[in-house]
Amino acid sequence: MTETATEKLKLMVVDDEQDNLDLLYRTFRRDFQVYKANHALNALEILDREGEMAVIISDQRMPEMNGTEFLSLTVERFPDTIRILLTGFTDVEDLVAAINSGQVFKYITKPWSPERLKVLVDQATDTYRLVKKRTRELSRSLRRESLFNAVTTAIRESLDYDSMLQKIVTTIGEKFATTCCLLRPVEGDRLTEVEFCYQNPDPRLPDFSYDPSVLIEKILQTRHYEISQEIRDGYNCQQMVVPLAYQQHLLAVLAIYQWGNQKPWQEEEIQLIAGVAEQAALALSQAKLYQRLQEKQAQLKTELEVARKIQNNLLRQTLPEITGGKVQACCYPAREVGGDFFEVFVHPKGDLWLAVGDVSGKGVPAALFMASAISVLRRELAQETPAEPNIVVHHLNNALYDDLMSNNCFITLVLARYTPTNKDLVYANAGHIYPLLWSNKTNVNVNPNYLTVRGIPIGILPQWQAQSGHLVLDSGDTFLLASDGITESMVSDQLLNQKKNEDSGQLISRSMLNQEGLWQLLQTEPQPLSLENLLARIQADNYIQEDDQTILSLEVL
Repeated sequence: MTETATEKLKLMVVDDEQDNLDLLYRTFRRDFQVYKANHALNALEILDREGEMAVIISDQRMPEMNGTEFLSLTVERFPDTIRILLTGFTDVEDLVAAINSGQVFKYITKPWSPERLKVLVDQATDTYRLVKKRTRELSRSLRRESLFNAVTTAIRESLDYDSMLQKIVTTIGEKFATTCCLLRPVEGDRLTEVEFCYQNPDPRLPDFSYDPSVLIEKILQTRHYEISQEIRDGYNCQQMVVPLAYQQHLLAVLAIYQWGNQKPWQEEEIQLIAGVAEQAALALSQAKLYQRLQEKQAQLKTELEVARKIQNNLLRQTLPEITGGKVQACCYPAREVGGDFFEVFVHPKGDLWLAVGDVSGKGVPAALFMASAISVLRRELAQETPAEPNIVVHHLNNALYDDLMSNNCFITLVLARYTPTNKDLVYANAGHIYPLLWSNKTNVNVNPNYLTVRGIPIGILPQWQAQSGHLVLDSGDTFLLASDGITESMVSDQLLNQKKNEDSGQLISRSMLNQEGLWQLLQTEPQPLSLENLLARIQADNYIQEDDQTILSLEVL
């Protein structure tokens, strides 16, 4: 396709011989906008006036300044220009240096053939067009990348969803040098009342109110950008409204207004704006999802706080005072709520019932089963004449088995009945860790006394059957129940063997406390025993509480 006069590339010919200059002009005038210069200084003046040339053909031997010197002066200002040197002698070193430095594309010796020179110029123009095309593409890519980075940075610096919207509209407004830029969020395919705005601070711009409502209405229907142009007060004004949509969900509408543009937006500019809007829509979608997640987390946190208070109230906060005995209990869930529980119940007939239980798992599901277990247990213990501990556990299994089995859960439990009048203790163990009994009258080195009568956990089989254990306590005895959250705590060896570790100077290793370790700590606890102090020692050495921790003791005075 033949290029029109306005589309012709610029070509400059420089030669101090007028005949050569005219010949070069006639050779290329049909295909190029040809500029003539009879010496280098004149050529530099033309470049200052006309700007970049696609091709410069220069003679080497000229007065005042030779061809290579002249062409070298054009390299920095016009790096894409293709330079061809005409020479009547073969100064090889000079020409090679010029070619290697990028000052000269090709050289041709005189007398030159017009056909050969035309072929060489055709190669030069093809090279020039390719270079300009790649330069434009690179420029577009760099600008697009720069805009994307600016939008991304603005989004990341935002503290919340509203500030992100304002950052987006401000960044786009500044980067595209808009007169005004508006952003309206959309909820359920309807515009919200909130509006985020950028106004160009240039005092030379007219004071007016921008109303893109007509184009916005079209956007809500078509989901495709809309462009309009008008003449206002003798100036060209353009506006573009772009939908910010992600996966067919319209999130917001962006309106851009420019006053006083000399030429309308090109397709490249339009696509760039649309691309930035697409990226902003993706960021908005993620931010909206994150905002909803935060709102749900805040709601869940509030609900869990209420559940924690209910659970704390469910566990008895005021322990009863009993004649000839002292009861202590502590329960610390690993999360807001947990599956550990304890019960201290004084029957009207005088018996003291003690229980520590542990629902498998953690969090809300375990807490729900914990509440169910306490409710059923209290119902059983409130009977006029409660059954034996192993029968009560049997009833618990009957009441909870179906729910526990269907949710793949179980409960371990120790239930004990203590009669203060004769100091008789009867207990039943449903898969829980062994209760511990010791006396402060014995020596420190006495082996721990574990009460080993035990059955399977609640919720494993439809029928629970096991015998009760029986013993008679004495003054100075302590009966202790704990959950595996305590015995499975990871503690340092230094906690259990402080003197040995201080003397050795070796690195401190960590291991599971286990019941033997709990026994050792109990032996070193000052009297009278304080379960809060005991747990504080364990928790201070156990940096991460991975499980609920519950402990209960009965001291016979």
